[in-house]
Amino acid sequence: MIAYITVGVDDIDRAERFYSAFLPALGYRLEVIHGELSYALPEKPGHAPSLPEFYVKRPFDGGPASAGNGTMVAFQARNQQQVRDLHAAALAAGGSDEGQPGFRDLYGPNFFVAYLRDPQGNKIALYFSNRNEPGRDV
Repeated sequence: MIAYITVGVDDIDRAERFYSAFLPALGYRLEVIHGELSYALPEKPGHAPSLPEFYVKRPFDGGPASAGNGTMVAFQARNQQQVRDLHAAALAAGGSDEGQPGFRDLYGPNFFVAYLRDPQGNKIALYFSNRNEPGRDV
C-alpha cells in the first residue's frame, strides 16, 4: 500500500490553485501545514486513514523543484464526464494539457484518461475505467 506521494513545486500558491481545482471533487480535503499542502481523503471513524495522501511541497534540500521524467501521479475519477470536467478545471487553474480526455486502447478498451501538467511540470493523469459505462466517448 502506498502511504503518500509528494511532488515538488517552487510556487505553493500556483500549485494550490491547480490541485484545489480538482482534488476536492475526488474527495480530497486540503490542510496547509507549515505553508505546504497536504491533500488527504476523509478518515472514517474506527478505520485506518484512507491512503495514499498527496503532498505538495518545496524541495527539502532548498534547491529548485523539477518534474521527474517518466514520473506521473494518476487520480481515479467517478466516470468519464468527471474526467472531462476535472481536466478542464485543472487547465483553467494553470495546468497545461498533455493529452485530451479520451480512450486509450493501449491500456484496454474501457480506459478513459486525460493527462496534464501542473504549473511546475509534474505530470498528472485523471482516469476512469469501467466496462459497464456506456460506449466510447459520450
